Amino acid sequence: MNDPGPDHLVLVGMMGVGKSTVGRMIAAELDRPLHDSDEMIEERTGRTVREIWLTDGEPAFRALESEVLVESLAASEPSVIAAAGGVVLSEANRDALRGPEAHVVWLQADVDVLLERVRRGVHRPLLDDDPEATLRTMYEQRAPLYQEVADAIVSVDNRSINDVARAVLRCCG
Repeated sequence: MNDPGPDHLVLVGMMGVGKSTVGRMIAAELDRPLHDSDEMIEERTGRTVREIWLTDGEPAFRALESEVLVESLAASEPSVIAAAGGVVLSEANRDALRGPEAHVVWLQADVDVLLERVRRGVHRPLLDDDPEATLRTMYEQRAPLYQEVADAIVSVDNRSINDVARAVLRCCG
């Protein structure tokens, strides 16, 4: 399998697309550390994403999201970064993702696939009220932003996690 070289391999995409799961597989395959945004935020704060979101609000969460992205991209050791779904909402984050140290892969999924995957999730406060309408709106807003930063796009629809990981590794060589 191909190694993206000295760059950080960054996975972006909507919640539920599989960034963390695929990221773990790729990190193991490449023998690289995994920087998972949500896990890093939870470790740093001692609180869940849901708790931060509901207690401190979206702006506080987005600031933490940006902080861990910048730190991950600044690491000297090449890594796999599973970026939080909303990381592309910030222009500064998009600029960072376009930097020379990042090779960005957009894991893309149909909204119906995402909806099925996130139905059982408990840490996604954005989806509390109307998951389908919220996901569709978020996808419409974010798709052009993911496209803007992506060096490659890999569809996850109708594919196993192994197939997605192999496709990501193929496009990074």
